[in-house]
Amino acid sequence: MRAVVCEELGSVVVTETKPVEPGPGQVVIAVEAAGVNYVDGLFVRGRYQIKPPLPFVPGGEVAGTVAAVGAGIAEPAVGARVVAMCGLGGFASRVAVPAAAAVPIPDRLDAARAATFVQSYSTAMFALRNRGALAAGETVLVLGAGGGVGLAAVQVATALGARVLAAASSPEKLAAARAAGAHEIADTSELTPADLKEFARRWSDGGVDLVYDPVGGEIAGQALRALGNHGRYLVIGFASGTIPALPLNQVLLRNRSVVGVDWGAWSLTGPLKQRALLEELLELVTSGRLEPVPPRTAPLDAAADVMDDLLHRRVVGKIALIP
Repeated sequence: MRAVVCEELGSVVVTETKPVEPGPGQVVIAVEAAGVNYVDGLFVRGRYQIKPPLPFVPGGEVAGTVAAVGAGIAEPAVGARVVAMCGLGGFASRVAVPAAAAVPIPDRLDAARAATFVQSYSTAMFALRNRGALAAGETVLVLGAGGGVGLAAVQVATALGARVLAAASSPEKLAAARAAGAHEIADTSELTPADLKEFARRWSDGGVDLVYDPVGGEIAGQALRALGNHGRYLVIGFASGTIPALPLNQVLLRNRSVVGVDWGAWSLTGPLKQRALLEELLELVTSGRLEPVPPRTAPLDAAADVMDDLLHRRVVGKIALIP
């Protein structure tokens, strides 16, 4: 089988590897599409807190059909269309995962959209509802709204009944956010952080209820100041490359909260809860309340360039590798 292999930190090669076989309790998925995420680039560069031993195959979410099942597995059966989080190993033509991790794909969802759905949309739902206690009618400022995680947050917040102000840095990203359902947009290439704060306050009539921040960097302090009474600041990640130092006096004022969101750790320690969350999200897709954005697609041979584009924030939406 073909796979993208990281043999030394900072680079990958596409090569033939030994075919994977299912162990007890596992299924092997013939990968039709593998979602590429920011964290994949961090793994390859040795910049993530988890550092797998070399060599390893990156790629944490896949969609395809079940090609083989291990001992004791009745469901999913061979031939079933499934999506799964695999942690590592996804940038390959086949990957083995625990059977419980393989979730049926709704008929209306193609493999490329399914493969780019789990991480972004699960993060958004876990952040907004589980950690941020978002209620219908509240307002949300989504930073980095043109990326995959940001677009998912726009859609999930809207599906939960919120009003969304989407902030992004290019016309293409802003157009994608608007198409995803944002009620208003803000161009961070033209607005200073202080201007964005004032814009958000005016739009929300005094301050937004939640800030969804996968970016960090210099914008964070002013985004915190954009919160209204009892506002919640959701810390998703630091795509800017800079971890901000938030002014705690601004947290104290107006009874604001800063809330950490580590969906990855939560999903690994509570796989049954994560499966229930994912099934709920897929039901929203089936009902039409969520319409995942079609990703850009690329071959396995383009994996290095795709991860580099993600790390440098050159991507609108999501990208899927097609083995």
